Amino acid sequence: MRIEVDAKHEETIITIQAKEWTEELAAIVSKLQQQSATTGRLMGVENERTVLLEPAEIDFVYAENRRVLAAQGSNRIELRMKLYEAEELLAPYRFMRFSKSVIGNIERIARFELMFNGNLCVHYHSGNKEYVSRAYVAELKKRLVLGGDKDEH
Repeated sequence: MRIEVDAKHEETIITIQAKEWTEELAAIVSKLQQQSATTGRLMGVENERTVLLEPAEIDFVYAENRRVLAAQGSNRIELRMKLYEAEELLAPYRFMRFSKSVIGNIERIARFELMFNGNLCVHYHSGNKEYVSRAYVAELKKRLVLGGDKDEH
């Protein structure tokens, strides 16, 4: 194991070098991902500055033009990660998939309405709104109305 601590580094980067993928490596990566999720914050970029985001203050996260953005009220903050990575990190905070390109925070939903095509329009307390595609409507209703699988994530 080699660890280098130096003020010249602006961020922490973990590199694993191995001959092949093993269960031990999978366990290490899983542990690191869990640790990052328990810090409770995401890093985003807003106006060329790095900002810390509290998951509870994010309405939804979406992919657009090869970027991943977090909607926090009227602000849109870029996350430097893939949408599926954000989904994994935010799952413990009651986020769920709304569509192929959107993950929503179900704790911040004020109301929703069924659209003529079977989709849902979700309205947030902040005034934001987002759409849930038909494939995810049943799961969202279950989690909203019945409490769903609160303890699963």
